Amino acid sequence: MASCLECNQNIRVPQDAIDGEIVTCGDCGTCFELEISESGVLTLKTAESVGEDWGE
Repeated sequence: MASCLECNQNIRVPQDAIDGEIVTCGDCGTCFELEISESGVLTLKTAESVGEDWGE
């Protein structure tokens, strides 16, 4: 489990999660990127959203 950085609700993180995986808060819908250190410490950072490139 991890806490959402936006709404503080619990986010379930799969046990087989890998570094860089994206998880979403079921309450507010914010997406986070998992960062797992070599020692196994899990942290969340807000996932970057990529906007559509319409050839501009």
